[in-house]
Amino acid sequence: MNAPGHESTPPPAFGVTPLPRVWRGRPVFFFYSGAVLLTGVVSVIFADLLWRTGWSMSCTLLLGLFAILFFLTAIGCMHGLVGFLARRFGDGRRVTQLADYRAQSIAGTSTAIVFPIYNEEVVRVYEGLRTTYQSLEQTGQLERFDFFILSDSTNPDKWIEEERRWSDLVRDLDALGRIYYRHRLDNEGKKSGNVRDFLNTWGRRYRYFIVFDADSVMRGETVVDLVKLMETHPEVGLIQTLPALANAESLFGRIQQFANRLYSPVFMSGLNFWAQNFGNYWGHNAIIRTEPFMHYCDLPQLPGYQPFGGQILSHDFVEAALLLRENWQIWFATDLAGSYEEAPQSLIESARRDRRWCQGNLQHGMVIFGLRGLSRMHLALGISGYLAGPLWLLFLLTFNWMLWFKEYTGLSDITVRAFTPFIRLTGTQHAFLIFVICMVVLLLPKVLALIDLALDPPRCRAFGGLQRATLGVMIETVFSTLHAPLQMLWHSHFVATILLGLGVNWGSQKRAADGVTWSAAFQQHWKHTLIGLVWGTVIWRLDHPTFAWFTPVLAGMMLSIPLSVLTSRRSSGRWFRRPGLLLTPEETSPPPELARLRSRLAALEAAGETAPCLPNTGIAEAILDPYVNASHVTLLREKQLNPHYAEALHKLRGGGTATRTLAEILLAQGPEALNAKQTLLILTDPDTMSWLHRQSWLRSGESLAPWWLVAIRRYAR
Repeated sequence: MNAPGHESTPPPAFGVTPLPRVWRGRPVFFFYSGAVLLTGVVSVIFADLLWRTGWSMSCTLLLGLFAILFFLTAIGCMHGLVGFLARRFGDGRRVTQLADYRAQSIAGTSTAIVFPIYNEEVVRVYEGLRTTYQSLEQTGQLERFDFFILSDSTNPDKWIEEERRWSDLVRDLDALGRIYYRHRLDNEGKKSGNVRDFLNTWGRRYRYFIVFDADSVMRGETVVDLVKLMETHPEVGLIQTLPALANAESLFGRIQQFANRLYSPVFMSGLNFWAQNFGNYWGHNAIIRTEPFMHYCDLPQLPGYQPFGGQILSHDFVEAALLLRENWQIWFATDLAGSYEEAPQSLIESARRDRRWCQGNLQHGMVIFGLRGLSRMHLALGISGYLAGPLWLLFLLTFNWMLWFKEYTGLSDITVRAFTPFIRLTGTQHAFLIFVICMVVLLLPKVLALIDLALDPPRCRAFGGLQRATLGVMIETVFSTLHAPLQMLWHSHFVATILLGLGVNWGSQKRAADGVTWSAAFQQHWKHTLIGLVWGTVIWRLDHPTFAWFTPVLAGMMLSIPLSVLTSRRSSGRWFRRPGLLLTPEETSPPPELARLRSRLAALEAAGETAPCLPNTGIAEAILDPYVNASHVTLLREKQLNPHYAEALHKLRGGGTATRTLAEILLAQGPEALNAKQTLLILTDPDTMSWLHRQSWLRSGESLAPWWLVAIRRYAR
């Protein structure tokens, strides 16, 4: 559809002066020096422990793995520590403290709010858009914004439902000329290609655009504040908000939501400390300056084949790096409230999302050079997040090998004195010291997040009080302990399959808390359970004390099936919510936007609007319903004016069976006689769709398939 033109002043020139290099490097040097120093000290202590019982090549490998893994853990600890200090003593990086932007006028600006979707739950997407639209309307600034639903859906039923609900939404909100819908036939480039196609067509009409995810919601005031911040700071190319997880119902979802809301302020303040104005982009809930993004962020095709070659899957990090390379600043608006998203509701759905992200992040190794130093660090941290799993698995297997070798050879430990002068402990005490240090480094950020909460009474009350928040941290820690071994196995499997050249389909995400069945959990976790049983048996036979130390790792594997089932259920989430556990501010005092969204979704669910549709419901609606048919045909005729659409349509048809012939088969035999591509071919021809509408109502029962007779009776009522 054509979008209206907006008169706006041109964006500032690209010649932005880079920040002084010394000022930029000091926080990074301080931050990572702390992580390196901590890793060095603890690695020496660990090396001393290995030295006391005899050195070998296995010890060298074990020490190297320990240093890498501990360094990654130390980085997390530094984020918590530095973030806590920054929040307590101030670091000047809070955008809400920039008093000058509040008075900034956004008159003359134009901003597009885009929703790229792909076979998503249509009701949820549109209700999120409705909520944001109405909230923005209350600010009195709605005329500065347009909304775009950018559909890449390949499911014909989804396509028709998206059009029908778009038309209903425009009518309900009186938003004709304000909310637009566009469907692509060619899904080239996936989400980044979807946004790129929008920008090539309409981008120059908008000074800024804000990318939403399918489950995103944003307060109207927050949207306006983002535009004001961009107007006040012309050197900024992108501002990334910190989306708060909300609307979780299952126990798994509520645990993730609780951790996000409690820990993120501290961790993100630490990230903001060293990133400064060189932040990152997470693909959604962010505002972007259109002109430099179009000019610099056209992603390259990577050489070779998938999974490393071809289209860059995790495009957001790379797009941020390309902006930074051209001296455009990127901000983390960590303290700007009113930005929300949802998360997977089960272990299995979370792992499926991780599989896609893993491939996308590993691709970054192909583009990490040629970028600015801080961009390389962002990419490297993303890559290491998935390599940590296989490295931890290799560390545990190396330790088990050393244990087996000692038992096999019959050699006994002869503990010698430590070579470090400050350690005067027995071998057992020495090992326990390292364990305590590791636990402190792991848990310190959580403790600091609790202290930060206790020092902020209003925020503490929003979590149900300090006592309930502390119990929530304990529950989250126990769950994380059981979840970590499963994540280790999953990530190891993901990395291995990617290195073997196996790619992944980039599908839609399931966000509803429907619960995982026992059979589905068994299918996904039986290997984890078997590994835990076999591994535990081997360690038990080798050494009973070592088995006790491995219990948390083995328990997560052996309990994976019941853990996956029970944490995926809404009833489990409600059971913990009744006594006020795992509460978040959005639950204790829901913002109007989320309250309105939940109310609408509950009403639609009660009316049966969210129930899964029968197969081929979409094509039945598009042909039989006069309103849906007219709307669909009108949109098709508008699209024919777009040369890119005509090219994609020609590619889809590709010299196959004539559309009218397929339409005759559809009427005579029903939708089951056609495959998905043939159905799409019919749906893309406006003349055929108009002809089908007339014929389906004019023909007698003998010339129509029984399927149509049932559908006609339903619509005739």
